[in-house]
Amino acid sequence: MRSGVINIYKERGFTSHDVVAKLRGILKQKKIGHTGTLDPDAEGVLPVCLGRATKLCDLLTDRDKTYEAVLLLGQSTDTQDITGTVTEHAEVTVTEDEVKKAVLSFVGDYLQVPPMYSARKVNGQKLCDLARAGKEVTRVARAVTIYQIEILEMQLPRVRMLVSCSKGTYIRTLCHDIGEVLGCHGCMEKLLRTKAGAFLVEDSLTLSQVEELRDKEQLEKVIIPIDKVFDTLPKVQLLKESAKLGHNGNPFSKEALTRPEILEGEVRVYDSEAEFIGIYLYQHKKGQYHPVKIFYDTSKEAPSNKKESREQA
Repeated sequence: MRSGVINIYKERGFTSHDVVAKLRGILKQKKIGHTGTLDPDAEGVLPVCLGRATKLCDLLTDRDKTYEAVLLLGQSTDTQDITGTVTEHAEVTVTEDEVKKAVLSFVGDYLQVPPMYSARKVNGQKLCDLARAGKEVTRVARAVTIYQIEILEMQLPRVRMLVSCSKGTYIRTLCHDIGEVLGCHGCMEKLLRTKAGAFLVEDSLTLSQVEELRDKEQLEKVIIPIDKVFDTLPKVQLLKESAKLGHNGNPFSKEALTRPEILEGEVRVYDSEAEFIGIYLYQHKKGQYHPVKIFYDTSKEAPSNKKESREQA
């Protein structure tokens, strides 16, 4: 079973679940998960986790993201994007300066009401399921952060912009809200995710490209090892006699390391054979490093599984 992350370019028309399903067929393995839903009409970066890397899914979903979006002024829809039913029309009489001022006013912390057509849950029910049943419910506004908006092109009623934002931000809701501030309504016409954490659109691969690499037996070149996702964290290594502590996900003191030291924040932990174990955090009160997330393959500890593992590789 392969483990690691593939930077997929999700093409228009596919759901994020479609991508996972197709990759399961291409790679012939079941343990695959994506790291943040993209709407079917959206395109761009979708990091996909394989094997033991599926433990990364929640961590990568929480990363900041960057999008290139096209805002269409003059109408609003029930889905807040161009695919929905138009609910309001208005003439676009605003100037470019007024549009720029309204767009940039959203930079910073921002309370955003999740759209009805979304996977958010209210009382255990997905909002999109309620919306399809013709029901609308009150949604609690959620705090998001817009780090930066760069207007790339403006040909009213369209505005193309680059948006860097925190996790959980709905770009179509941002487009809707900008239109409401301008008093002429608005919805999202196009969306391209250009960055998710450290994953960039220029490095992403379509499903057909992944399939070609599989046929050429070159997949390993594009599967990013788990520890590379954390390469900005300091690296520490366990002594040979202390390796079991890490392998089993147990806490350990600084004396268990090849270089006894206390490091602030999270660290990457490796065993004496340079095998990646996981992420640990030093807790001063306990005087120990404690596990945050363990990725070590425990099957390596079981001799009876070694033959099987080689056959699967």
